[in-house]
Amino acid sequence: MGRMHNAIVCLTCIVLRYTLRPVSTQAESVIPSTRNREVVVSAAVNEDELADFSTNRRVLLLSAMALAIGALSALVAYALIWLIAAITNLAFYHRFSAAAAIPQGHHLGFWVVLVPVVGALVIGLMARFGSEKIRGHGIPEALEAILLGRSRIDLKVAILKPLSSAISIGTGGPFGAEGPIIMTGGAFGSIFAQQFHLSAAERKTLLVAGAAAGMSAVFATPVAAVLLAVELLLFEWKPRSFIPVTVAAIVASVLRVPLLGAGPIFPIVAHAPLSATELVIAAGLGILAGFGSGLLTMLVYACEDIFQKLPLHWMWWPAIGAVFVGVGGVIEPRVLGVGYNTIHSLLRGELVGAVVIGLLVAKALVWSIALGSGTSGGVLAPLLIMGGALGASVGVWLPVGDVGLWALIGMAAMMGGTMRSPLTAMVFAVELTRDFNLFPALLIGSVAALAVTVLLMRRSILTEKLARRGHHITREYSIDPFELARVRDVMDTDVQTVAANMKLTELSDRIAQGDSELNRRQGTLIVDDQNRLVGIITRGDIVRALRQAHTADMTLAEAGSANLTVAYPDEPLHAALTKMLSRDVGRLPVVERDNHSRVVGYLGRAAILSARMKLHEEENILQRG
Repeated sequence: MGRMHNAIVCLTCIVLRYTLRPVSTQAESVIPSTRNREVVVSAAVNEDELADFSTNRRVLLLSAMALAIGALSALVAYALIWLIAAITNLAFYHRFSAAAAIPQGHHLGFWVVLVPVVGALVIGLMARFGSEKIRGHGIPEALEAILLGRSRIDLKVAILKPLSSAISIGTGGPFGAEGPIIMTGGAFGSIFAQQFHLSAAERKTLLVAGAAAGMSAVFATPVAAVLLAVELLLFEWKPRSFIPVTVAAIVASVLRVPLLGAGPIFPIVAHAPLSATELVIAAGLGILAGFGSGLLTMLVYACEDIFQKLPLHWMWWPAIGAVFVGVGGVIEPRVLGVGYNTIHSLLRGELVGAVVIGLLVAKALVWSIALGSGTSGGVLAPLLIMGGALGASVGVWLPVGDVGLWALIGMAAMMGGTMRSPLTAMVFAVELTRDFNLFPALLIGSVAALAVTVLLMRRSILTEKLARRGHHITREYSIDPFELARVRDVMDTDVQTVAANMKLTELSDRIAQGDSELNRRQGTLIVDDQNRLVGIITRGDIVRALRQAHTADMTLAEAGSANLTVAYPDEPLHAALTKMLSRDVGRLPVVERDNHSRVVGYLGRAAILSARMKLHEEENILQRG
């Protein structure tokens, strides 16, 4: 471990030194004017603008940071697992030990009802007087920090979230550790990133890197962790974020072996490749799981609505929900705790018949009530239990396959439909079991469940919470039309120009008299007697100039602006839009790349919006090909 730590530190230092050294400014020092500097810089970056990806060498910096974040997240995951085990032993067996333990073996009798209540009271106090952001299962909070908080998470959340989750799960809460570790790993990634001068997008990359590393360390599923980042957290598909996230996930999975042991955590005997009949059944099971996913989502938020109506402060809600957890634990002890042993029993086909149906109903009710109360805990492990129970209850009646096979497909389908992350669910199921022959069936089941949920419900269990806070997000990835279009595709080629020696008063009179050509645009290009571009004058320039004294002899060259920002016909529309935003201008002259004084077009806001209108037409107008 010591050698590995030293190697990571050395590599990080080398990459930081390389990526943070200043870019040579020799080219800038010989540029005589601001205007020329703009042109030279634009020409220099044009080659990058036309590349497949916008990634630059700063990805090496982020990857070096991801090494440290991956190692840190692995340690945090180890601490969380240790805390859960220690609290479970203390709460149910009254001993101080970090040995693996499950609540089902307790001898507390009916007194077990009090255990989750005490834990929930502690969590309520932590949320009230510590941070309200520790409530819930963590992933919506991570999404909110990414999309609305510029990827900044407080240190208080990073400390209280794993502690509250460990108390919740350790005292019998029917949750998993993945949501809390995603939030906690993301918090530490965000805190690490805030120590450096990074953009919000780069902080987001490191936040997600910490989240993916945490999931990779807990479940020994690095590929699924990266896919979860892509499908759920990053809101983009770019090498500049994908590479550092992968680095962090791999580092965490490597460090998991000495810390928590090697995977898979649910090994089973591999199945033979499935027949066409079994694949069709997998699709049917996926559809059934899709309806189950929708029912679970509605049940969770129905419980939350009920708690919202209680005449009590929300600090007490987790304790009320914990009463139902305790009663459910008396009726069906398997609903208590994270339930990894129950998941493994389902995969081995050891739970069948009425036991599985009782487990499915009890887990769904207890989990929904507890999660709706606002306590701290994750959703992934409960979804695996409920999906596995659904698959096992159906599989016992099927003429092909075994109960464990359908339990695994049910797990992937329930996860894929509820979280709307089918690729993550498919790979996650395979990495948990190493049953690679089931890839096609798991894909079919997950996608079938996704098809049902996206048609049945507008939002998932993860985004519904954000919607209730007044935030709308979309999880569909598509190419930005501004990246596809070129300036030449939308620019106005009918360019109205005015002479540089024209009097300002003459131009203002023509505008006041309703000259249609001049009134079409806010800005008008200024050219000299050889029709070369020398400036631009806007309505604002005219108004400011007319307020001054002695404007009778003022020419347009004097009133307008000669410090031009220009666009080129072959550059992406996105690059031109970036120039507008950075320079705070609403229009750009379009000039030849080799002759900056020759005007070939005019780019305004209306022209830019036409690119968006084209995408709208492609999506909504029906016509024959």
